[in-house]
Amino acid sequence: MAAAQIAGTDNKKACPMPLPHIALAVLIAAIWGFNFVVIRIGLDSFPPFLFNGLRFAVAALPLLLFFRHPGVKWRWVIGTGLVLGVAKFSLLFLGMAHGMPAGLASVVMQAQALFSVAFAALLLSERPGMVQWIGLGIAAAGLVVIGSDLGVNTPLLAFLMLIAAAACWGFANILTRRAAAKRPLAFMVWVSAVPPLPMLGLSWAFEGEAAITQAIAGLDAKGILAVLYIGLLSTTACFAAWSFLLRQYKASLVAPFTLLVPVFGLASAALVLDEMPSTPELAGSALILLGLMVNAGLLTRWRQNPVVA
Repeated sequence: MAAAQIAGTDNKKACPMPLPHIALAVLIAAIWGFNFVVIRIGLDSFPPFLFNGLRFAVAALPLLLFFRHPGVKWRWVIGTGLVLGVAKFSLLFLGMAHGMPAGLASVVMQAQALFSVAFAALLLSERPGMVQWIGLGIAAAGLVVIGSDLGVNTPLLAFLMLIAAAACWGFANILTRRAAAKRPLAFMVWVSAVPPLPMLGLSWAFEGEAAITQAIAGLDAKGILAVLYIGLLSTTACFAAWSFLLRQYKASLVAPFTLLVPVFGLASAALVLDEMPSTPELAGSALILLGLMVNAGLLTRWRQNPVVA
């Protein structure tokens, strides 16, 4: 989902998107939202580090033959691969393995917006406006509300791992912007090629040969489908489709569709995993979504151009 942070250029369309492209954007958000349910299912078949390495191997290997070069300097590829692929997703998988509910994880990961703005201010000298600060404050309040309700069902360690994962995602967004890849799909394919070997090494060191052997020997259809879903569908196919939309339209028109990801995440987790968030968790989730909408300028834009029924 890091593609959502790629800025649009001035020659892209600012006109309303046609219905098929709107449907495509909603479908991508739905796939990304359901991704958290699939991660939860996949963790029943694989230890976290091994699972993360396999998903990136599946995402990268089939397409490396078609993209011989990422089109940017290798330091951006390696840096993004380590921060996004190794650090961010390892922390996400570990947090969920340690008890973070899938639906709530889809919401907490949206804290990446707070870290993206903070890192942009520190590293790119981009100063957020007052509306952005208000939005980020509302989203931060939502995280505090969720954090205040942590207990047996959502351990503090798992919550902190998700916050750290969101911070890594925010920093990876800055690396992606600095890379300024003209071929974002090629860039993402090569970024996906970075994590598999480090993840295999981490799995061997921390999860052990016995856990790896057991996972491979006990591989079943659910585990295979989980890897294929996250690797090929959620990563490769959705990134290609998202890049297509960003080539056609301004990022300000496309990026707000990512607000649907936690909506689909919460709904799919409730339907598939019977996860029922507590009242504070729902209230905190609502505050995070509201804060992201304010930060993206959606409420201001609506007030200036109200929809007439």
